[in-house]
Amino acid sequence: MSSTETDDSYQATEMSNAAEMSGAQVLRRNFGETVLSSLATLGRSLRMAANAVRIGGADLTRLRFPVHETLTQAWFLIRVTAIPSVLMAIPFGVIVSAQVGNIVSQLGADSMIGAAGGLGVIKQGAPLATAMLLGGAGAAAIAADLGARTIREEVDAMRVMGVDPVQRLVVPRIAAMMLVAPLLNVLIICIGIASGFAVAVTALGVTPGSYWQSFGSFTMPIDIWVSLVKSVIFGFLVVVIACQRGLEAKGGPRGVADGVNAAVVMSVAAVTVLNTAITQVVTMFIPIRMA
Repeated sequence: MSSTETDDSYQATEMSNAAEMSGAQVLRRNFGETVLSSLATLGRSLRMAANAVRIGGADLTRLRFPVHETLTQAWFLIRVTAIPSVLMAIPFGVIVSAQVGNIVSQLGADSMIGAAGGLGVIKQGAPLATAMLLGGAGAAAIAADLGARTIREEVDAMRVMGVDPVQRLVVPRIAAMMLVAPLLNVLIICIGIASGFAVAVTALGVTPGSYWQSFGSFTMPIDIWVSLVKSVIFGFLVVVIACQRGLEAKGGPRGVADGVNAAVVMSVAAVTVLNTAITQVVTMFIPIRMA
């Protein structure tokens, strides 16, 4: 091999190594920027949530809380989530009862279908279904509304006039979401358990008395309260994410669409992670009662 070919090969190797190093550097820089951006977004969300809680508490103490706006937003959330809640609760209760019933029947413990299906709906199904509906329908509507106001510069105009957007826009929506979340949770529990009971009695041959007896033997009032508290926490998390993405929308209609998409995805991901953590803590301190 001539010296010229050797030099060309050496230069090609050096260029390849430089390209690989630059690619790795770009990857590290992008990863670092993503992490920093995520932490900054989390910080802004926490700051807005704390500010909203402080302002809402102060307005409630001074009897200046926007009750009319809160009820208007609550009614809107009920209208967009009530029927989907029923449609989701029915197949959920049927699936849980059918799957659990098949396994329990093979073990010869048909009377335990009520306990297994009921606890599954109350402790996991209802809070998660509530969060998914509020995150998919409620959060999308809130993010779209606030995003449209932001790109039309209505939010900037409110700041110029000395009106706090958090007080006027965010606080009523947070209160409405936390009001609607437990109501949807109770609705899903009732519909889910009723549909599971219908399947257990008609398809699996379980007697109504044994179903309700096992359900009452294993279910405790604390399970209902935990489910309600989880739904309120999930609702608060969902509405904070939706408001934050809506108020930070930019770039015209496409920015609003991106904000809505980000609100839904972030809500579902955050609720899933938080539910896992809450479930572990609750299981540790409140174990299932043995009948």
